Amino acid sequence: MSDRTPLIAGNWKMHKTESEARDFVAALLPRLGAGDDVEAAVCAPFTALKALAQAADQSSLGVYAQNMHHADEGPYTGEVSAPMLREIGVHGVVLGHSERREHFGETDRALALKVPAALRAGLRPILCVGETEAEREESATERKLRQQVHDDLANVPEGELERVVIAYEPIWAIGTGRVASADQAQEAIAFIRALVADRAAQAAPRVRVLYGGSVKPENAPELLALPDVDGALVGGASLEVASFAEIVAAGAVAATASGG
Repeated sequence: MSDRTPLIAGNWKMHKTESEARDFVAALLPRLGAGDDVEAAVCAPFTALKALAQAADQSSLGVYAQNMHHADEGPYTGEVSAPMLREIGVHGVVLGHSERREHFGETDRALALKVPAALRAGLRPILCVGETEAEREESATERKLRQQVHDDLANVPEGELERVVIAYEPIWAIGTGRVASADQAQEAIAFIRALVADRAAQAAPRVRVLYGGSVKPENAPELLALPDVDGALVGGASLEVASFAEIVAAGAVAATASGG
């Protein structure tokens, strides 16, 4: 993991009301360390973000949105912009999650606009990439990752690349209980880092690449110990304080073991 601080981000998806989010943070914060060895963040629905930012204020817990529009303002009914998120204390945003791509038509063209827009506003983007089960069976994983990384980061200046977090999420492992093997995860994430190196060799060792897809306390230690894995994007296991805190603790152990 080198000197890259691991990030454990919990993606709540469409779960938790404002009051439930406050209760979660109140229970989680005492279980988090100082944040030097590992960063923890929660990615919440828009309605809970302001309450979360207030509840997490003065703590090491990051607050991330799950989507945003690329424009700062405009006639985009139902959308939220990066400056709006920044104003209420949000630190980052998940972009290109497979569920956004599949169910809401998120395209690589749209992401090529969203990622630099997030950076301009001071938000840390978590860009999600990954292949379907059919693409893996057709040995097309590398082709899919190359296309997504190339297209989605096309408008990010080389000097800004290291500010982007990339989350490798094999789509066949999201919400299915299946998880990529350690070899599969390491191979894909090392390939993603090599793709970044193709753009900017100096940025590649500093870009954090996470694993996502049925991450649980039981498999987190093995995944987080992999040399190129810099944390996890956690789905269902992030909805319970105990399981999420356990995964964060596993990230701290991995960082200590690697000398990060």
